[in-house]
Amino acid sequence: MLWGCMTWDGPGYGCAIEDGTMKASDYVHILSTTLMDSLKYYGYQQESIYFQHDSDPKHTSKLAHVWFKENGLKEEHTFSWPAQSPDLNPIEYLWYHLKLRLSLDEDRDKGLHDLWSRIEKECISFTKK
Repeated sequence: MLWGCMTWDGPGYGCAIEDGTMKASDYVHILSTTLMDSLKYYGYQQESIYFQHDSDPKHTSKLAHVWFKENGLKEEHTFSWPAQSPDLNPIEYLWYHLKLRLSLDEDRDKGLHDLWSRIEKECISFTKK
């Protein structure tokens, strides 16, 4: 599993979820590290961003709500999208293109570490279009 984010200026950092499961505490850790690193990379201030996630329980947990509040992400700038609604979720288009590019790679069965390297390489190549 992969957690990722994107901004108007391009993709943010991603995070591999090794065992394929994520709890609310894992989600908050990713927000504290990977999301914040992405915002810093693009020069965004937490107060100025709009954050979208689906209604998965870990996204709507009390722990996540507290994290957003403590880290300056305004509640009115945090949107919960319906789960399983890819047409409404902009990052699903990024995932589609990432999967397509990875499927065209002839060197694709070299293990998990190699897959992560290829994902990083492909994400770097994405631009605003």
